[in-house]
Amino acid sequence: MLKDEIARALKVLQDGGIILYPTDTIWGIGCDAGNEDAVKKIYALKQREESKSMIVLLDNDNKLQGYVSEVPDIAYDLIQYAEHPLTLVMPGAKNLAKNLIAADGSVGLRVTQHPFCQQLIQRLRKPLVSTSANISGQPSPKNFNGISAEIMDGVDYVVDLEQYDLTEKRPSTIMRLEPDGRFEFIRK
Repeated sequence: MLKDEIARALKVLQDGGIILYPTDTIWGIGCDAGNEDAVKKIYALKQREESKSMIVLLDNDNKLQGYVSEVPDIAYDLIQYAEHPLTLVMPGAKNLAKNLIAADGSVGLRVTQHPFCQQLIQRLRKPLVSTSANISGQPSPKNFNGISAEIMDGVDYVVDLEQYDLTEKRPSTIMRLEPDGRFEFIRK
């Protein structure tokens, strides 16, 4: 049940652990986006260089200003009208684990529409790291069945929701957005 899974995942996150969970895109590995040690665990599990930043999920767009110093007005329109989940990479990242912020000071933020993610973030009262559930360099799993045993064994908790949903999902669209409103697509 959703409420029980949120409670279990919340406890793991509050204890500095990492979870494997369903999102509005592909399955993700996540942790408290303010916990530098938990973020390190994800980099280690994915065998990923810390210079390759990860996405941070928020439960609603009014929280954007808490994590980037300047949010262009167009960001809210882009989020509202995007037909597919949209990650915005913006400069001036703040109030996040240092190892989540790219060398250029930017961070990728996505406002999730997924009920589990939204409620978990609300209960945690912090944003959630979201990175694809794969070893770096390997293909992202399209559904739960595609997740390797190495990833499953490496997390502290696997959320027991949507595991039997075999719908093939795809990652979010990623767009770099500058404070003056200029943008470019990184991944469509």
